[in-house]
Amino acid sequence: MDWLQALQDLRSAGLPSVLATVTEARGHAPREAGAKMVVGTEATWGSIGGGNLEATVIDRARARLRAGSTVPESLPFPLNEHAATEHGQQCCGGVVTVLLEPFPACATVAIFGMGHVGHELARILSRLPLQLHLVDSRAGQLDPTQLTDILGGPAEVHPQHSPVPDSILGTLPPGSHVFIMTHDHAEDFLLCDAALRRGNLGSVGLIGSSAKWSRFRQKLQAEGHDSHAIDTISCPIGLAGLPGKDPAAIAVSAAASLLPALSKHLAV
Repeated sequence: MDWLQALQDLRSAGLPSVLATVTEARGHAPREAGAKMVVGTEATWGSIGGGNLEATVIDRARARLRAGSTVPESLPFPLNEHAATEHGQQCCGGVVTVLLEPFPACATVAIFGMGHVGHELARILSRLPLQLHLVDSRAGQLDPTQLTDILGGPAEVHPQHSPVPDSILGTLPPGSHVFIMTHDHAEDFLLCDAALRRGNLGSVGLIGSSAKWSRFRQKLQAEGHDSHAIDTISCPIGLAGLPGKDPAAIAVSAAASLLPALSKHLAV
């Protein structure tokens, strides 16, 4: 797999990476300017020359990944016997400059229930560079002819029909953001229960009234979930205090409430 495909695959999988590029090579150097390598948390793709240079870049890139950094960094590497090294000497005699460009994990958002509000929310979110899963137990809600205004944006859209939507929730990457807004309160409850059992989602929002949420809280407690876990579900969705029950108004409010959590993913 080449570095470009690796970068795209990592982003699609919701995994961060760092792109290392040789921007300058003066004198004798193992690779020319333009050589690239992608560094992930577990593997690398491509090469910028091997030896201490490459090993040091990998160490630095993974430190940036652990820190969640999104700021590019340019590093000079003298390749001579006097240079301090951690992974053995490289005595080529030249100087190499490497640019490290962090690529945050591509955010994943899943909308369960493609009714009026779900469709409006999907239309808004499809204008952002993210992985957008649209899930419904009714196949007709995901007909391509109904999704034309959603499929044309920068988001990578994944329509998924399933009679058991909570099974799809279990396949989402850790840190995914989930909106639960199906046509069936029983289906909503199963999804809430499945989300809490996962425990590693970025956020969970449930559409509904305070009365609906009061009933759900009682049922979730009866299923063994503690109050702290239950409180991680936001209901009603959206920004508090914004008026309007029109589907578009609810969708705008819900999307706005999600933007702070998406900010680090949208930096690149």
